[in-house]
Amino acid sequence: MISQYLLLFAAAFGAATLLPFYSEILLIAQLESGLTPLWLWLAASAGNTLGAGVNWWMGMKLSHYADRRWFPARKKDLERAQGWFGRYGKWTLLMSWLPVGGDALTVVGGIMRVPLPSFFVLVATGKSLRYAILILGYNAAV
Repeated sequence: MISQYLLLFAAAFGAATLLPFYSEILLIAQLESGLTPLWLWLAASAGNTLGAGVNWWMGMKLSHYADRRWFPARKKDLERAQGWFGRYGKWTLLMSWLPVGGDALTVVGGIMRVPLPSFFVLVATGKSLRYAILILGYNAAV
Protein backbone atom coordinates (compact mmCIF):
# COMPACT_ATOMS: atom_id res chain seq x y z
CA MET A 1 0.00 0.00 0.00
CA ILE A 2 2.79 2.46 0.84
CA SER A 3 4.25 1.75 -2.59
CA GLN A 4 1.22 3.48 -4.17
CA TYR A 5 1.98 6.67 -2.27
CA LEU A 6 5.66 6.43 -3.20
CA LEU A 7 4.65 5.97 -6.83
CA LEU A 8 2.63 9.20 -6.68
CA PHE A 9 5.54 10.96 -4.95
CA ALA A 10 7.87 9.86 -7.77
CA ALA A 11 5.41 10.86 -10.51
CA ALA A 12 4.86 14.28 -8.91
CA PHE A 13 8.61 14.74 -8.52
CA GLY A 14 9.15 13.85 -12.16
CA ALA A 15 6.30 16.09 -13.30
CA ALA A 16 8.05 19.10 -11.75
CA THR A 17 11.31 18.37 -13.60
CA LEU A 18 12.19 17.76 -17.23
CA LEU A 19 10.62 14.29 -17.15
CA PRO A 20 7.34 13.89 -19.05
CA PHE A 21 5.17 12.78 -16.10
CA TYR A 22 1.60 13.75 -15.30
CA SER A 23 0.89 13.27 -11.62
CA GLU A 24 -2.72 14.48 -11.80
CA ILE A 25 -3.83 11.46 -13.83
CA LEU A 26 -2.23 9.07 -11.36
CA LEU A 27 -3.68 11.00 -8.42
CA ILE A 28 -7.23 10.66 -9.79
CA ALA A 29 -6.70 6.95 -10.48
CA GLN A 30 -5.47 6.44 -6.94
CA LEU A 31 -8.43 8.34 -5.53
CA GLU A 32 -10.67 6.06 -7.62
CA SER A 33 -8.98 3.02 -6.07
CA GLY A 34 -9.83 4.24 -2.57
CA LEU A 35 -6.44 5.41 -1.28
CA THR A 36 -6.45 7.97 1.52
CA PRO A 37 -6.79 11.50 0.11
CA LEU A 38 -4.67 13.11 2.86
CA TRP A 39 -1.72 10.79 2.19
CA LEU A 40 -2.11 11.27 -1.56
CA TRP A 41 -2.10 15.04 -1.07
CA LEU A 42 1.04 14.85 1.09
CA ALA A 43 2.86 12.56 -1.35
CA ALA A 44 1.98 14.62 -4.43
CA SER A 45 2.71 17.96 -2.77
CA ALA A 46 6.05 16.84 -1.35
CA GLY A 47 7.18 15.17 -4.57
CA ASN A 48 6.21 18.08 -6.79
CA THR A 49 7.80 20.64 -4.46
CA LEU A 50 11.06 18.70 -4.20
CA GLY A 51 11.10 18.23 -7.97
CA ALA A 52 10.80 22.00 -8.32
CA GLY A 53 13.88 22.20 -6.12
CA VAL A 54 15.78 20.37 -8.86
CA ASN A 55 14.67 23.09 -11.29
CA TRP A 56 15.85 25.77 -8.85
CA TRP A 57 19.25 24.08 -8.68
CA MET A 58 19.40 23.80 -12.48
CA GLY A 59 18.56 27.48 -12.82
CA MET A 60 21.20 28.39 -10.29
CA LYS A 61 23.98 26.17 -11.63
CA LEU A 62 23.16 25.31 -15.23
CA SER A 63 21.37 28.33 -16.71
CA HIS A 64 24.06 28.71 -19.36
CA TYR A 65 22.65 25.49 -20.88
CA ALA A 66 19.16 26.95 -21.29
CA ASP A 67 19.31 26.47 -25.06
CA ARG A 68 19.79 22.70 -24.71
CA ARG A 69 16.94 20.32 -25.40
CA TRP A 70 17.18 18.60 -22.01
CA PHE A 71 16.86 21.86 -20.05
CA PRO A 72 13.57 21.80 -18.06
CA ALA A 73 12.15 24.99 -19.55
CA ARG A 74 11.84 26.31 -23.07
CA LYS A 75 13.47 29.63 -23.90
CA LYS A 76 10.09 31.26 -24.52
CA ASP A 77 8.79 30.10 -21.11
CA LEU A 78 11.98 31.30 -19.40
CA GLU A 79 11.64 34.76 -20.96
CA ARG A 80 8.00 34.99 -19.88
CA ALA A 81 8.87 33.82 -16.35
CA GLN A 82 11.73 36.34 -16.12
CA GLY A 83 9.27 39.06 -17.09
CA TRP A 84 6.93 37.99 -14.29
CA PHE A 85 9.86 37.90 -11.88
CA GLY A 86 10.92 41.38 -12.92
CA ARG A 87 7.44 42.66 -12.24
CA TYR A 88 6.30 40.71 -9.16
CA GLY A 89 9.50 39.30 -7.67
CA LYS A 90 9.68 36.02 -5.79
CA TRP A 91 5.90 36.04 -5.25
CA THR A 92 5.51 34.69 -8.78
CA LEU A 93 6.64 31.34 -7.35
CA LEU A 94 3.11 30.98 -5.95
CA MET A 95 2.12 30.40 -9.59
CA SER A 96 4.57 27.51 -10.06
CA TRP A 97 1.62 25.11 -10.17
CA LEU A 98 0.59 26.41 -13.61
CA PRO A 99 0.76 23.74 -16.32
CA VAL A 100 2.36 26.17 -18.80
CA GLY A 101 5.22 28.26 -17.48
CA GLY A 102 5.11 26.99 -13.91
CA ASP A 103 8.26 24.89 -14.21
CA ALA A 104 10.00 27.80 -15.91
CA LEU A 105 9.20 29.94 -12.88
CA THR A 106 11.05 27.51 -10.63
CA VAL A 107 14.07 27.54 -12.96
CA VAL A 108 14.02 31.34 -12.99
CA GLY A 109 13.82 31.24 -9.19
CA GLY A 110 17.24 29.61 -9.28
CA ILE A 111 18.55 31.99 -11.93
CA MET A 112 17.40 34.94 -9.80
CA ARG A 113 19.00 33.35 -6.71
CA VAL A 114 15.81 33.24 -4.62
CA PRO A 115 16.90 31.92 -1.20
CA LEU A 116 16.00 28.25 -0.84
CA PRO A 117 13.78 28.63 2.28
CA SER A 118 11.65 31.31 0.58
CA PHE A 119 11.59 29.29 -2.61
CA PHE A 120 10.29 26.15 -0.90
CA VAL A 121 7.64 27.96 1.15
CA LEU A 122 6.20 29.74 -1.89
CA VAL A 123 6.40 26.76 -4.24
CA ALA A 124 4.99 24.34 -1.66
CA THR A 125 2.07 26.69 -1.02
CA GLY A 126 1.11 26.93 -4.68
CA LYS A 127 1.62 23.27 -5.51
CA SER A 128 -0.14 22.03 -2.36
CA LEU A 129 -3.15 24.22 -3.08
CA ARG A 130 -3.36 22.81 -6.61
CA TYR A 131 -3.44 19.22 -5.35
CA ALA A 132 -5.93 20.14 -2.60
CA ILE A 133 -8.27 21.70 -5.17
CA LEU A 134 -7.91 18.68 -7.42
CA ILE A 135 -8.77 16.28 -4.57
CA LEU A 136 -11.66 18.42 -3.34
CA GLY A 137 -12.98 18.72 -6.88
CA TYR A 138 -12.80 14.98 -7.35
CA ASN A 139 -14.61 14.36 -4.04
CA ALA A 140 -17.33 16.86 -4.98
CA ALA A 141 -17.83 15.16 -8.34
CA VAL A 142 -18.25 11.61 -7.01
